[in-house]
Amino acid sequence: MDIILKIAKELQVQKWQVEAAVKLIDEGNTIPFISRYRKEVTGSLNDEVLRNLYERLQYLRSLEEKKQQVLGSIEEQGMLTDELREKILAAETQVAVDDLYRPYRPKRKTRASVAKEKGLEGLALYIKLQNAAAPIEQEAEKYVDEEKGVASVEEAIQGAKDILAESVSDEADYRTHIRELTMREGSISSEAKDEKAQSVYEMYYAYQEPLKKVAGHRVLALNRGEKEKLLTVKVNAPEEQIIAYLEKQTIVKENKYTTPILKEVADDSYHRLIQPAIEREIRNELTERAEDGAISVFGKNLEQLLMAPPIAGKVVLGWDPAFRTGCKLAVVDETGKVLDTKVIYPTAPQNKVEEAKKELKRLIEKYHISLISVGNGTASRESEQVIVSLLKEIKTPVQYVIVNEAGASVYSASKLATEEFPQFDVGQRSAASIARRLQDPLSELVKIDPKSIGVGQYQHDMNQKKLSEALTGVVEDSVNKVGVDLNTASASLLEYISGISKVLAKNIVAYREANGRFITRQDLLKVPKLGPKAFEQCAGFMRISDGENPLDATSVHPESYEATKKLMEKLGLTMDDVRELQKQAASGKGKTGILAKKIKDKKKLAEELGIGELTLDDIVKELEKPARDPREDMPAPILRSDVLNMEDLKPGMILKGTVRNVIDFGAFVDIGVHQDGLVHISQMTEKYIKHPLEVVSVGDIVEVQVLSVDVAKKRIALTMKIQ
Repeated sequence: MDIILKIAKELQVQKWQVEAAVKLIDEGNTIPFISRYRKEVTGSLNDEVLRNLYERLQYLRSLEEKKQQVLGSIEEQGMLTDELREKILAAETQVAVDDLYRPYRPKRKTRASVAKEKGLEGLALYIKLQNAAAPIEQEAEKYVDEEKGVASVEEAIQGAKDILAESVSDEADYRTHIRELTMREGSISSEAKDEKAQSVYEMYYAYQEPLKKVAGHRVLALNRGEKEKLLTVKVNAPEEQIIAYLEKQTIVKENKYTTPILKEVADDSYHRLIQPAIEREIRNELTERAEDGAISVFGKNLEQLLMAPPIAGKVVLGWDPAFRTGCKLAVVDETGKVLDTKVIYPTAPQNKVEEAKKELKRLIEKYHISLISVGNGTASRESEQVIVSLLKEIKTPVQYVIVNEAGASVYSASKLATEEFPQFDVGQRSAASIARRLQDPLSELVKIDPKSIGVGQYQHDMNQKKLSEALTGVVEDSVNKVGVDLNTASASLLEYISGISKVLAKNIVAYREANGRFITRQDLLKVPKLGPKAFEQCAGFMRISDGENPLDATSVHPESYEATKKLMEKLGLTMDDVRELQKQAASGKGKTGILAKKIKDKKKLAEELGIGELTLDDIVKELEKPARDPREDMPAPILRSDVLNMEDLKPGMILKGTVRNVIDFGAFVDIGVHQDGLVHISQMTEKYIKHPLEVVSVGDIVEVQVLSVDVAKKRIALTMKIQ
């Protein structure tokens, strides 16, 4: 198999692009580095395509390795034919290779192997040839041998049938046909182990759906219900068609003595040997496909959350709501430094509302707090009511935001949080995290295991290694898209930068603490264990503001500095001009397109500078608007100053909300009440869509209309198809 050609066809890109990407990957380059700084080499393959390419490359290489092992094993047995070799080499999946290897795989003791040991292969062959001129019992008498363990004619015939059943089961072509037929015509069904038991799986108590139509989220729900011993799940195959097919394959002559036996063989081979394996394989395939889909959705949701725009320049009060143990507060300055922490008890059972308000007024006045970041967990609703009541009593303009606090408790109890805030308890750390994830979501969320951030579905039921790798890739791509400030970034943020390991991240921080701030990117080479290869991979993503070289504050890679200086000369720019452009960009006044207009012949200029046109474009963009934050384009969170109760909601009301989570069948939207509302996929747009991600992403601000409210069940149905 030509792996390169296969990947090119699958990803719908050119063969040379795949060859170039594979070469770069094999040389140890990271996906973010290839995507950003090797555009000419790969023809601008983006990070998503490159990650898919890398995943397929790993799978297909492992498949080729398996083929060689299988070929070696069959050859050792002296049974490898040219036809079989060709079939194995042409196989496109691990399952296909397994099917072809099945007859040659060393078997544990089976009914067929026992029958062979008793010398019954001759009788099996006699039946298979279908030339019998007399009842099979007559031929079987020759094989009755008490010493060999064949006590009767019936035992001899049964042993021969076992040998034939296994040989039918071992035919790769039969299995392929049956698997495809079952996927095409079969269904999946489930029933309750106890119909009276109340559970979230009630819709699956008497459920059936064609295999070819079953949605990923239903597959994962069935798996979970089965695991929790509430459901019995099975694959229903078109058995009559399958048995008829096997009979047609095995009965090649009409013979009144062998045909009934071969019909029994076909039935036994299917029900005892083929069906359980095929059902297992189909369930595995459905699960794998469902997991891949869920991981992809989780990844896209996570990316949107990580890329939420930071709210800069504000002193934030982080509020971790709770009942019995009180609400933990942390005041965080514009740079993320914790100025003060407090515990107040405005919620049940203490209900010290006035005392809490007094403390809040003192903190707001003392630290000039302009924003309160409230976690959306337990007692969030009650805390919000206290905040709204307080805001009506003070003249200072303060707003609040409800933030997704998923993972805050995981972080606050972690080793990292203990190192960061040794003097705080878990509640204070959690409040600080809730404040900071509003100021700079990316820097704060990288400290939490991506699986705990809470924007997926069924994440605990899937392949954890695959999920972890995919989500780590999403975090890595997001961090590298934004870049990091080399002089302020934490080790947990640095370790996601291209080419930087956990050890190197800690070494960078240790070097900074021992030697003061980095003045140039070249200083990175002084960090212990950070060699030229790691420098090449990471340097472009590290930013130094107010350093010696203003280019160090941009995403221009040091390898392109010479070309950039030549370009600046041609455009009449000095380093001071670049600094001025950086100031304008920081104040939001930077403009793009000004320098690009000065370039008349891009191709000629790129050749003169010794760089590609794509690199030239990137350098020009960076000079025009240096270190532009891609998060600027994302929707900002809704700042609130008033509160809605669920009881206030009425069908027909139109509200603005923030998309909190996107799943296969819809999206959950925060509309300012304690419970998120569900916009079902059918209520998103008038046109047909396959997945909600075609319309919305996590963090989007959307306008919705209330369809129905069920206060008892805490369910809100919303629509985006506003009447």
